[in-house]
Amino acid sequence: MHSIKQTLERFRIVRLLLYIYRIRAVRAFFPLAIIGLVYWEGQHELKQVHLGLTIRELRHMSAGAVAAMISAALLSVAVMSAYDYLIRRHFRFQVGAWSIFRYAWIANTFNNLIGFAGIAGIGLRTLLYKKSGVPAASLTPALVFLSPLMITGLSLLSWGTLSGLLPAGGLLREHEWLVFAVWGMALYLPFFVMVQRSSLFAKWINRGGGRTPWMTVSVSVGASLLEWLTAGITFWVIGSQMLGGAAFSVLFSIYVVAAVAGILSMAPGGIGAFDLIALLGLTQLGHSSDQAMAVLVIYRLFYYIVPWLIGLVLAALELGLQSRRSAGREGEFVEPVLNIWQKIWGWPGQYTFLSDLGVWALGKLVLASGLLLLLSAATPELLYRLKVTEELLSLPIMRISHHLSVLIGFMLILLSRGISLRVRRAYIWTSVLLCGGAVFAFTKGLDYEEAVFLLVVALILWISRSRFYRIGVPVNNQSTLLWLLLTSLIALGYSLLGSYVHRGFMKVLPAGMQPEWLQQHGNAAIAAAGGLVLSWLAVTMLFLLRPQRRAEEILGDRDMERLTQFLAGTTGNALTHMLFLGDKRFYWAAGGKVLLPFARSRDKLVVLGDPLGPRKLLNGAISEFRRAADLYGLSVVFYQATPELLPVYHEQGYRFFKLGEEAVVQLADFTLSGSKNTGLRSVCNRFGREGYSFAVIEAPLSGELLRELSSVSEEWLDGRNEKGFSLGWFKRSYLQLAPVAVLRTAEGRIAAFASVAPGYDGGRTISIDLMRHRKETPNGTMDYLFVQLLEWAKAQGYTRFNLGNAPLSSVGTNSGALREEKLARLVFIRGGHWYGFAGLRRYKEKFGPQWEPRYLAYPAPLILPVLTLDLVRLVSRHPQEPERIDEELQRK
Repeated sequence: MHSIKQTLERFRIVRLLLYIYRIRAVRAFFPLAIIGLVYWEGQHELKQVHLGLTIRELRHMSAGAVAAMISAALLSVAVMSAYDYLIRRHFRFQVGAWSIFRYAWIANTFNNLIGFAGIAGIGLRTLLYKKSGVPAASLTPALVFLSPLMITGLSLLSWGTLSGLLPAGGLLREHEWLVFAVWGMALYLPFFVMVQRSSLFAKWINRGGGRTPWMTVSVSVGASLLEWLTAGITFWVIGSQMLGGAAFSVLFSIYVVAAVAGILSMAPGGIGAFDLIALLGLTQLGHSSDQAMAVLVIYRLFYYIVPWLIGLVLAALELGLQSRRSAGREGEFVEPVLNIWQKIWGWPGQYTFLSDLGVWALGKLVLASGLLLLLSAATPELLYRLKVTEELLSLPIMRISHHLSVLIGFMLILLSRGISLRVRRAYIWTSVLLCGGAVFAFTKGLDYEEAVFLLVVALILWISRSRFYRIGVPVNNQSTLLWLLLTSLIALGYSLLGSYVHRGFMKVLPAGMQPEWLQQHGNAAIAAAGGLVLSWLAVTMLFLLRPQRRAEEILGDRDMERLTQFLAGTTGNALTHMLFLGDKRFYWAAGGKVLLPFARSRDKLVVLGDPLGPRKLLNGAISEFRRAADLYGLSVVFYQATPELLPVYHEQGYRFFKLGEEAVVQLADFTLSGSKNTGLRSVCNRFGREGYSFAVIEAPLSGELLRELSSVSEEWLDGRNEKGFSLGWFKRSYLQLAPVAVLRTAEGRIAAFASVAPGYDGGRTISIDLMRHRKETPNGTMDYLFVQLLEWAKAQGYTRFNLGNAPLSSVGTNSGALREEKLARLVFIRGGHWYGFAGLRRYKEKFGPQWEPRYLAYPAPLILPVLTLDLVRLVSRHPQEPERIDEELQRK
């Protein structure tokens, strides 16, 4: 029966977790279903695509065609700024016209490439307009107004498809399910107009300013129509250049149907659904799959990638310069106000990356530089450029340049992560590699376009050089394996692309033009493997050649003598005595007037309790510690923070999670009299009759007593490991620092013991610390020990006795509590077979304590479940290990 009960309890918790996340699973199903359906319809055409022939189609473009296609694409992206000019006028934003254009370009290009239901654009506009001083009261309704507006133009074009003005009948007849998709998109326009003219919209969005005027609705739909028209024209320009003058109406109608499928898939940029529907439409016109795929590749490159790279440059400059002016504000975190649609669909990481988009953009520019070098190395250069290069340079120099380009490409990919994390060493090496990559891109085949791009990225890095201040960042096994997997996949892609291109060109080129310069592409697999291995070796050497001293050793010491002197003149707390265990380090802030004791768990420095020192210095001391930790990419967390300092943590931008409550007995009110304490009186009388004796032994303890205590401790542990950090453990030198309460049987054998810890508050408070008892002790042994300790403390003049923490006590009891706290409440109630949460609370209630809450204070970007696992790992860490390491270092 007990095992069945445990199984049911586990099932309830799992069911709650499934309930929490099932909405996310449901919302992910629809896009996957659309993409799966489109793939099923287009699998025949996909099988006809040959990558080598597609590359050949791309290489045959003339300079004039490229200029026309890029111009059309950039113009269509620039037109999208009409949305921002519209909300600027409608909501009276005091922002300059050029600033509006920059903000629009950044938001729209990011939204095109990585947008998810428009959320990337919403988040970026929130960040950029707030930076320009637009108040949230004006910004929120503007963004809510803008969100549903952007697809009205496509809805209007869908009516053109259904009415026959846009001839997509052949595509719709062959794939009938697309008719429902187009009808659904067409019906969106009347729904949008109806909502805009509703009284509810006037009340909540227009702030009582009346229904949206017909003129504003018309202009809004016109702005959206202009966006989709210019995007479709871009598709036609590219298609007509590569397919030999295809008709505008036919290509435009294919674009409209493909765009509808892409919107319904809700994938970033409509990728997958848009491309496959467009492929079906182009092949239906009689064009080969390779030609159709070349059109799609160029469209993605010129309409999405190139404008996004320009957006990255603008974002890096826009937010890079701004961040230096706001560097003094600690813990700043952008969390835009969202409408219901955005709240339903969510966004990874809760916009944390938006607060530092400038550096993030720089990292992606470096990543793009590495990928560009690999792509350039995998595809043959133009023949006339190769002939010119061969006349200027020898073939061995061209080959060496080719292989060095591959190596630099992989190294830039690896270093891009360091750029995003602001590491100074990564900035220096990336700048050198960008300049070297530009040289080798030019010498391997006169690829001046790649060389110019790399030099521009290097220039932007140099402009932003003051942003790279970190000495280092944590490197863990998970992130290393992830980057190893990513670079391995890139190497595999490079190898496959190089092999495909080599085979394709060997087939189509005359025999006399197949010699040595193509051999380097035939060895793409060797080049990929070599570049991958050498790049990892180089980056690993850079890491290993750094000084081996760890960040926590630089930030803090374990100077117990200084700690003792500090506590002589400073008020401590119930956790202060644990600082003498030796597993924490001490950061001395405010010129040594404030102490922050901490231990490291992965990329987090966890402070035990509140900082110690004068209240007026604590806010500045926390900022000082956070800045010092940030130099190494570490976050600062406060474990078991008290309510008194929550305002200070709030000013630092921290969030809170209630860990539980501490039981504090007011000794003046403690008594065994009264009906409530009948059980405790009976226990005391029974143990007194049986001859048990209680004594508090002051330090120093004798060796014989320590051996007896060690025997009790080992019997209590029964082979289990000690816990650490916020819990005391059996350590002889530590036990010598405070009194120990001992309970002996009538025969003089120790049955249980408990060490006590001073509160370092002028003799007011004393706490229970280490508690151990033998396996075979009668019921009520610890009750008797606690009662005797309380009576002793009261006789010694103490006023408060801290019985310790009751984890998860009174957490998540309110209906409006956070979802995580409600889950913690369920664990508190149902988790008895893992840990006696509720039982521990009931046990300490016997002594009539007052309950004081304790909190976890953590920076907003941290993910609470991951942080919880790190804290569990920290508390469960073998406590003797830091002491042993220090002793070994001292011996050496």
